[in-house]
Amino acid sequence: MPDQSLYLSVIVPAYNEAQRLPKTLRRLQKYLATGSFSYEIVVVMDGPSDNTLEVLQHMSAEIRSLKIIGHSENRGKGYTVREGMLQATGRIRLFTDADNSTDIAHFDTMKPLFDKGYDLVIASRNPKDAPGAEQAVAQPWHKRAIGQLGNLLVQRVAVPGIWDTQCGFKAFRAEVAVRIFSQSVIEEWGFDIEVLALARRLNYNIGIIPAHWVNDSRSHVRNIDYLRVLRDIFKVRANLLMGKYGL
Repeated sequence: MPDQSLYLSVIVPAYNEAQRLPKTLRRLQKYLATGSFSYEIVVVMDGPSDNTLEVLQHMSAEIRSLKIIGHSENRGKGYTVREGMLQATGRIRLFTDADNSTDIAHFDTMKPLFDKGYDLVIASRNPKDAPGAEQAVAQPWHKRAIGQLGNLLVQRVAVPGIWDTQCGFKAFRAEVAVRIFSQSVIEEWGFDIEVLALARRLNYNIGIIPAHWVNDSRSHVRNIDYLRVLRDIFKVRANLLMGKYGL
C-alpha cells in the first residue's frame, strides 16, 4: 500500500545518464522543495555502463529525498519505468525524462486535474491534444517524420484521440499506476502506447496538458527505436484482441 503521508513520487529512468542527471536532479529538488506537498525522487537505473551509479551516490548526499533503484541488465525504458511505478510510494506517481525536456514545473498544471478527479494526466507536444503545446526546440526532421507516421498508426490501431503518446511526462494515481503497470509487458520505447491503451480499456479518465518541450540532442533514442515503436503499436493491438492483459 502507498504511504498515505507521501503525496508525489517523481520517477526518472536512467541508462547512461552520468552527465545529465546532476542538473536534472537539482532542478527537480529546487521545484519540489518549494511545494506544499511531500515527495520522493526515484531514479531507476537501467543497467548503465558509465558511472551513473557513482554520480547518484554522490547526489544522494545532496538530495535527501533521492531513492535509487538499480539492476545490472539493460532492459529498456518501459521496464525501468514500470519498476519505478511499482516500487514508488506516492499517492501520485509521475515519470519524467533524465534530460528534463519537459520541465518539472509542468506539474503545476497537472495537479489541478488530479484535484478534479482525473485518474492520470499526460503532457502532449501536439496542439491537437492541448492548445499551446509545442516543441520549443524540435527534433531533427527525420525523427519528426517517423513520429508523425507513428501518430497516424496509433490513432487507427491503438489509442485513438491522443496525438502525442510518447511525451515522457505522465502522472498516475497510485492505484491506477499499480493496475496498469502490473499488466504492461512492453519493455522498450513503445510502452507509452501500451500504458495509454490499457488506461482506455480500463475506462480511466485521462487529462492532457500542453507541453513546452525542449529536445536534447544527446537523446538515447536511435532511429531503429522509432521503428520498434511502430512494431509495438501492432503488438499492443494484438495483445488487447487476444486478451493477454487479463483485464
